[in-house]
Amino acid sequence: MATNTKLPYVVQPGMMPKILGKIREAKSPDRFNQDFLQTKLGFKGGNYRQFIPLAKKLGLLNSDGTPSDLYKSLRNPTTSKVALAQAIKNAYAELFDRNEFAGSLKKEELKGLVVEITGLEPKDRVVALICQTFEILKSEADFESKLKDEEEGTGGEEDGGDSEGSGGGGRAFDLRLGYTINLVLPKTDDPAVFNAIFKSLRDNLLKK
Repeated sequence: MATNTKLPYVVQPGMMPKILGKIREAKSPDRFNQDFLQTKLGFKGGNYRQFIPLAKKLGLLNSDGTPSDLYKSLRNPTTSKVALAQAIKNAYAELFDRNEFAGSLKKEELKGLVVEITGLEPKDRVVALICQTFEILKSEADFESKLKDEEEGTGGEEDGGDSEGSGGGGRAFDLRLGYTINLVLPKTDDPAVFNAIFKSLRDNLLKK
């Protein structure tokens, strides 16, 4: 996996979904080494060994080969794809520094960015392997879940505010207002005047 770029790759990218699948099934090792890869996961051969340095770049393994917290999250079915997305951001930090939505780039856009970063020729085999490694890892990852959770949290607060109005969907409440009328009566002994005033009040202000 040696190259003049920080962007990692393996020479057989198609092997990675199989290895990741076995990692999810197998018990976490004390150390993820070649023996564990061959004996416990069943991947023998020199090309498979390239997964170990890649896993360290991804942040799934610590420098001494011990599984990281991200490795444990990868094994959890509910967080596996989100954990892998974070691992990809770790290994391909330079891609995401150039474009924060690198996980959504089309193949040609990704290739252009890799060429820009590495300085290699577009037809260079290393460029192809970097892109293939990234694309296959990406197919197993979920870059959207965290963003959706944040949006739902924000939306929930907005909905809560709306629910107290009359506009809909949420709980309604009965609004009651009180008011005081200060009435200055004219000086008169004619009861008809008072009757007319109170009739007007009743007809115009006191009706429901």
